[in-house]
Amino acid sequence: MKTKLITREGYNKLKEELDYLWREERPEVTKKVTWAASLGDRSENADYQYNKKRLREIDRRVRYLTKSLEELRCVDYSPQQDGRVFFGAWVEIENDQGEIKRFRIVGYDEIFGRKDYISIDSPMARALLKKEVGDSAIVHTPTGKVLWYVNEIEYTK
Repeated sequence: MKTKLITREGYNKLKEELDYLWREERPEVTKKVTWAASLGDRSENADYQYNKKRLREIDRRVRYLTKSLEELRCVDYSPQQDGRVFFGAWVEIENDQGEIKRFRIVGYDEIFGRKDYISIDSPMARALLKKEVGDSAIVHTPTGKVLWYVNEIEYTK
């Protein structure tokens, strides 16, 4: 199950993608499909087959984005969050071996293509929620329990 939360930046990015797909890319691909179909035999027409497939991919993504944007709840920064780890926080953690990680806790739809974002549903994020600087968190991983210490908490304001 994924939590239906998203940051304002993530929401705007998904909205921009939806607008681009619907207003720019889809009409362009539709023109290509129409042109390729007018050439005759569609069974051996690579332009027709490729663009028809791309049109299905665009439509699938548009349906997903439309449904997601309706269901997602946008979470903005609140001054009450300062000093503790909540949704949207940039967190720096360190383990006993001195390994340091820095990431932002965001919604599921925002993590793709970003190495510095983790989902609110991940074991790491769940373990860190409500922690303060200096607190320790035990994270349950497939290899066992790992202890992390919170070094820094920041919010994009």
